[in-house]
Amino acid sequence: MSKTSPKAADRVAVIPARGGSKRIPRKNVKPFCGKPMIAWSIEAALTSGCFDRVIVSTDDDGIADVAREWGAEVPFRRPEALADDHTGTVPVIAHALDWLEAHGETPRQVCCVYATAPFVQADDLRRGQTILEAEGADYAFSITSYAFPIQRALRMTADGRVAMFHPEHVQTRSQDLEEAYHDAGQFYWGRAEAWCQARPLMGPGAAPVMLPRHRVQDIDTLEDWRRAEWLFRALQAEGA
Repeated sequence: MSKTSPKAADRVAVIPARGGSKRIPRKNVKPFCGKPMIAWSIEAALTSGCFDRVIVSTDDDGIADVAREWGAEVPFRRPEALADDHTGTVPVIAHALDWLEAHGETPRQVCCVYATAPFVQADDLRRGQTILEAEGADYAFSITSYAFPIQRALRMTADGRVAMFHPEHVQTRSQDLEEAYHDAGQFYWGRAEAWCQARPLMGPGAAPVMLPRHRVQDIDTLEDWRRAEWLFRALQAEGA
């Protein structure tokens, strides 16, 4: 009588979290509103019910310990060559997929969830997965709108003055300018073959998952961190 093989992981979350953060040391596990930063991403992924496995890709023992404490798996160590300041998201996810395939897993879909995305919500992850399938896209990732028209952006000149990037719009009313959007930096759903073939994350094969601006905050500096905590606490106080 043959043994029943274990159910293969069809959808996997991968949370990249390297240990070498310089601008905010130990950013991935630094306490944020009562929990290690990475814990918010792990909890959202687990709560979403989207994933057969939630994996943290890290080169750091301390991050690995925190990740396991909050319910994620850390089944491999990310190689040093993929843990420097210049490594992009796509090769990190492709490495996780290579490891899974070498261990008998061939997921169809992988969602990269950033470790420093405390505003990510389970509902948004579910919505992203639905959009990925409904649109037949390579990727579906979170975006939000700019708060101000980018066509009226200013730059600093060499002599310390200001100039418009697009001076042809100096007299254009803001409401007449096309709205622009940017990556919200929270999650990227993708088909396994798109990750492995290094298809562009922001190319024609990508579908947007729109988020409100008040739930998006890039966290690269201590000033960003403080602002994110103020905003997060305000949302908690409102029961968001």
